[in-house]
Amino acid sequence: MLTIGQLASYADVTVRAVRHYHQIGLLPEPDRDASGYRRYNASAVVALIKIRTLANAGVPLSQIGQMLKADASTFAETVERIDGRLRDDIARLEASRRQIAQLVAGDRLMLPPEVASYLDRLRQIGVSQRVVEGERDGWILVAARWPDRIHEFMPGKIAQLDDPQVVRLYRVLSEIFDGDEVDDPRLEEAADIMACLAEQAHTSGGINLAEEAYDELPHDLLDALAVESDPRLERLQGLMRERGWTGWNRMERLPEKR
Repeated sequence: MLTIGQLASYADVTVRAVRHYHQIGLLPEPDRDASGYRRYNASAVVALIKIRTLANAGVPLSQIGQMLKADASTFAETVERIDGRLRDDIARLEASRRQIAQLVAGDRLMLPPEVASYLDRLRQIGVSQRVVEGERDGWILVAARWPDRIHEFMPGKIAQLDDPQVVRLYRVLSEIFDGDEVDDPRLEEAADIMACLAEQAHTSGGINLAEEAYDELPHDLLDALAVESDPRLERLQGLMRERGWTGWNRMERLPEKR
């Protein structure tokens, strides 16, 4: 006759596990002997080894009791059902592993390849990581709203990086937002460049977003995201209004004052 410690050691489980199996009714508790100790017989050892084997195979504890009492046919059906669940779990875990592996790709985990390549181009022309991260978060909003239109938007965005004014704008913004000056004088230069680019886009007809132009929510979110990322962007918006333009993501000309 074995003590609970000897039983646990023989079956290669913990005493805590044995007590848990008692608590949930999986392993019957023996009566106490004259000394007040519970003593386990050989049948208890066999039962515990069966429980341990099934549990280690991935069988939920809630099903082990039924399996121990099942006939051969029912046991086989239960095993097949549990095996199917385990296969599903493995597929889910493998998908998670692939996503975890993609984390090393950084931006490419959350964004279409075209946008990730655009962000890489920004880094190549000297744009700071903070500004790149702001662009990335903005494109996450865009890609979530218009996933099928990204391939239409990106060629124009990438082409803009051949414009020296656009490159200068990104570099000025990088210098501003990498610093901590609240009213950085370079905000004036950034506003001048942005107003010039807005005027050029307005004259040339700009980018026609078709139905996207009437979807206010993503544009509002993009404008809000910009200000939330750095309060100095609110100051930049004010400078743009002084130059006759409103908005951040989608600039519009303000009515001329009479």
